[in-house]
Amino acid sequence: MKQPPDFNALSAILGHRPENEDLFRRALTHGSMGEGEDYQRLEFLGDRVLGLVIGSLLFDRYPAISEGQLSAFLNRLVSGESCADIARALKIGPHIRLGKQARDDGGANSVNILGDVVEALIGALYLEAGLDAAERFIAGHWEGKIAAIDKAPQHPKSALQEWAAANNRKMPEYVLVGRSGPHHDLRFQVSVTIKGVGEKQAEGSSKQEAETLAARAFLEEFGT
Repeated sequence: MKQPPDFNALSAILGHRPENEDLFRRALTHGSMGEGEDYQRLEFLGDRVLGLVIGSLLFDRYPAISEGQLSAFLNRLVSGESCADIARALKIGPHIRLGKQARDDGGANSVNILGDVVEALIGALYLEAGLDAAERFIAGHWEGKIAAIDKAPQHPKSALQEWAAANNRKMPEYVLVGRSGPHHDLRFQVSVTIKGVGEKQAEGSSKQEAETLAARAFLEEFGT
C-alpha cells in the first residue's frame, strides 16, 4: 500500500517541519515504488553535505591528528553502515516508501537502503532549510560516534582499509586461493594484497573468517 509519510513523525526525527512535502517524500521513496522519482539524487547531495559537516567537526575536535587519520575517521563515520546505525536509532525504516516486493524482501532493514535514506533526508534538509539545519541534525546524531571514533575497536578488514587510505595506498584486494577438506569441514585459504606493500595469507572455516585473519596478519606485519 502506497502510504504517504507521517510528517509529524518526520518532523520529530529531523527537528524541522517539512514545508515542501514532495521533497521529503522523495527522500523516503525507493526506486521500487515505480513513481519515476526516488531518493537517489538527494542521496548524492546529502552524502556531500554529510562529508563536509563531519570533516569540519573532526578537524575541530582532533587538532593534533594527521590528514591521513582524519580521512580514515571520516570514511568510517560517513560509511553506509554508520548511516544505517543512525537510521535504526531514529526508527526511520517504517517511514521508507518501498514497493511490495522490496518491503517483503526486508528492504526496510537493508543497510544500503537505510544509509541512503538518511543521506537523502540530509540532502532534502539542506535544500529546504540550509546548511545550518543540516549541520544541527548531523552534529546531534553523530556526536557519540565522533567522540568515540578514536577509541572504538575495529574489525580487521575495516582497520586495514583505513590503514591503506591513511598511507595513500590502494585498497586491499582479497583473493580466494584455495579450498580444502571434506564438504562438512571445508577450509578456505585467502590472500590479501596491497600493491606496493605486500601480501599475507590465512586460512579459516569460511571465506569471511579467512579474510579477517588475513587482514589481521597483514596489519601485524606491515601496519606498525
